[in-house]
Amino acid sequence: MDQSRAERFARLPQREKDRLLQGMSAEDLEAMKWDWGFWGRPKQQPPEGEWRNWLILAGRGFGKTRTGAEWLKKKIMHEGVRRAAAIAPTSQDVRDVMVEGESGLLRVFPPDWQPEWWPSKNKLEFPNGAVILCYPATEPDRLRGPQFEAAWCDEMAAWDHLSDPYNAWIQLGLGLRLGKRPQALITTTPRPLKLVRRIASDPATVVTTGSTYENRNNLAPDFIKSIEEQFAGTRVGRQEIYAEILDDVPGALWPRDLIEQQRWNSDMGRPPKMKRTVVAVDPAVSNSEDADETGIVVVGVDVNNQGFVIADVSVHGTSDEWGKAVVRAYNDFQADRVVAEVNNGGDLVQKVIQTVDPNVPFKAVRATRGKIKRAEPVSALYEQGRVWHLGMFPQLEDQMSRFTPDEEFEDSPDRADALVWGLTEVILTKRQPKPFKKVSYI
Repeated sequence: MDQSRAERFARLPQREKDRLLQGMSAEDLEAMKWDWGFWGRPKQQPPEGEWRNWLILAGRGFGKTRTGAEWLKKKIMHEGVRRAAAIAPTSQDVRDVMVEGESGLLRVFPPDWQPEWWPSKNKLEFPNGAVILCYPATEPDRLRGPQFEAAWCDEMAAWDHLSDPYNAWIQLGLGLRLGKRPQALITTTPRPLKLVRRIASDPATVVTTGSTYENRNNLAPDFIKSIEEQFAGTRVGRQEIYAEILDDVPGALWPRDLIEQQRWNSDMGRPPKMKRTVVAVDPAVSNSEDADETGIVVVGVDVNNQGFVIADVSVHGTSDEWGKAVVRAYNDFQADRVVAEVNNGGDLVQKVIQTVDPNVPFKAVRATRGKIKRAEPVSALYEQGRVWHLGMFPQLEDQMSRFTPDEEFEDSPDRADALVWGLTEVILTKRQPKPFKKVSYI
């Protein structure tokens, strides 16, 4: 669990807390007030190892600003950095958030290290002569010339001019050249931007992710309630709360908006009772560490022949591990059958599952067409409003949103394949007693 030492301390019995505090001097207690290693959660602490960029992709209220300010404090107070940069989307953001904000730079330094803030010069100057120069991303040319040992870039996904070949990040990179190991911290709520993806994929980057809820102990209960009421189960919520990068791939069979449109929400009442429920499996073909995942998706259909995606319990593991996961899903969701592709595993797939439980009903399915040909009829069901997602399934939906007709998959879309097998079984297989009648649940 991502708890700070302070949170763990607060959970101790009072007698134990008193004992620990009595053993500390007044100087120790004062130092503890400013010790981010004590107050910050593990995800808010700088990663170990050799890295150039630390990218924090996290939801609103995660504590990104405080993390950025505390990181620069550590650089200046304990690592000897003399020249650093702070960059925000606009000049107002620099002043109101990074410097003067509730979690900004003026709040995190102890009294004997308090900097002089010169708004007219966009500069923080410290007693030892170190400086933090502040810039708005709207004026990238101002970053021509200055040199730095460290830089904190806040809310990069909201920066303007990122498509400009000489945007603020490029200009900063050219000036981040002082000291033995110049480093940058990027704190942002994610958006599907090429620059953010490029930084995240750089081998010199360490990526930290987190949701709003990880910092709920420090957030007002009314704020948590408000975001849940407004954004729970929505695309905006996935991006702003859970910090997922939601991008749309041209030509995808399942665009993000289509998936979002078919997400069941509380205003629609309780989901209907399922007429059939199956566990669909797209098995990994080997047990090696580099093997693909085994896609395991639970789907159902109601009396109106409307389909429902109920759960994604896919796993990366050995055949024994995914076999147990399949049987567990079969029992947990009271399914009536397991449907599994057997093109690569043949009888072995059925054997793996029925070794765990020989009473599990099993249906083998074989791929006689390519992935796209099999998926297109299921995609059409979504377009017709015939399939609903009962919750959010981030990894499954990521695969769906990248499922394109060119069939050039970087990674095997095991979860999406399992979904296709499952919905084909419960809706498209010709076994329904009545013709389909479209039903609107909204």
